[in-house]
Amino acid sequence: MRSFRRHRTLWYGLMAVLPLVLGACSVFLGRYPVSVRDIGALAAAAWTGQTMDPTHFSVIVHVRLPRIILGALVGGSLAVSGAAFQGLFRNPLVSSGMLGVSSGAGFGAALALILFDRYGYVYPFAFGFGLLAVLLCFFIGRLTASTQAITLVLGGVIVGSIFSALISLLKYLADPYDELPAIVFWLMGSLSRAEYDHILTAGIPMMAGSLGLVIVRWRLNVLAMGDREAHSLGLNVNANRIFIIVCATLATAGAVCVSGVIGWVGLVVPHMGRMIIGNDNKALIPVAFCMGAAFLILVDDISRLISTSEMPLGILTSLLGGPFFIYLLRRTRGREW
Repeated sequence: MRSFRRHRTLWYGLMAVLPLVLGACSVFLGRYPVSVRDIGALAAAAWTGQTMDPTHFSVIVHVRLPRIILGALVGGSLAVSGAAFQGLFRNPLVSSGMLGVSSGAGFGAALALILFDRYGYVYPFAFGFGLLAVLLCFFIGRLTASTQAITLVLGGVIVGSIFSALISLLKYLADPYDELPAIVFWLMGSLSRAEYDHILTAGIPMMAGSLGLVIVRWRLNVLAMGDREAHSLGLNVNANRIFIIVCATLATAGAVCVSGVIGWVGLVVPHMGRMIIGNDNKALIPVAFCMGAAFLILVDDISRLISTSEMPLGILTSLLGGPFFIYLLRRTRGREW
C-alpha cells in the first residue's frame, strides 16, 4: 500500500498497459504460426494498397483480434462488477453473479438453444433473462418494503437457485446428441465465437456499466461507511445503491451473454487488486477493470495452447481461482479483505 502511494502514477500506468501488452503478445500465440514479419507485411500491404496474404489476414484480423478484444471487455466487466458488489455489500465473498445474473443468463441461453436453430438468438435471450433475474431480486426486496443489502443478497440466492433448477430442467429435456452438448459447453464459458458484431452488440452494455461504476466509484467508499453515515454526508443511499447495482448488472449481463458463464473472475481479480493498491474504491475500480482484462486474455491464451482442443474458460478460471483463495485465506487468516 505504501509502495502504491509513493508510485501511484507508475502503478496506474502499469495496470493500463498490462492488457495492451498481453493483447499484443496474444496475436502471435496459437496453432497457426504468426511472426512479426507477417504482421509487418500485412501493415505494409494495407498502407500501400497491395494484396494481403489471405490466410494471415483471416487469422489475425478475423480470429485473434476479435477474441482478444472480447476477452478484455468480458474480463474487465466481470472484474469491475465484482469489485463494485464487494464494496457495496461489504462482503468479500460476493461476486457479480450474486444477484442471479449468471444463472438467469445461462437459462436464457439454454432456452434459446432449444427453441431456435440459429445461435444468434442466444445473446438477446441471455442478456434479457440476466436483467430479468435482477428485476426479480428487486421485486423480492419490494415484498419486504426494503432495498437493504441483505434483502437483495437473499433475493439473489433465491432467484439464482430457481434459474439453476430451470437450467437443469432444460438439460433434462434437451436432445442429448445436439442441444445438450451445446448447452453444457456454453455454460462452461468460451470466447471461440468472438466476432466484431458480437463485440459491438455486447460491448455497449459492458462499457456503459463499467463506465458508470468508474464515474461513481468514490460513492462506494461513502456507502462502505454504513447507511447512517452516508445519509449524514448527504448521499441518497437507496438511489446510489440501485444505480451501482444496475451498472454492475449491465456489465455482467453483457459479458455473460456473449461469453457464457465464466466464474471466479469477479471474485478473484478484485482481491488481487486490493493486495496491490488497498481497499480505496477510487483506485480499485479502474485497476480491477484493467487486471480483469489482462487476466482473461491470459486465461484464454492458456485455454488455446494447453491442448489440441480448446478448453472451456470456466474450467481454467476455477482451477486458478480455488488455489488463489486458499492462499488469500492463509495470508489474511480471515481477519481482513
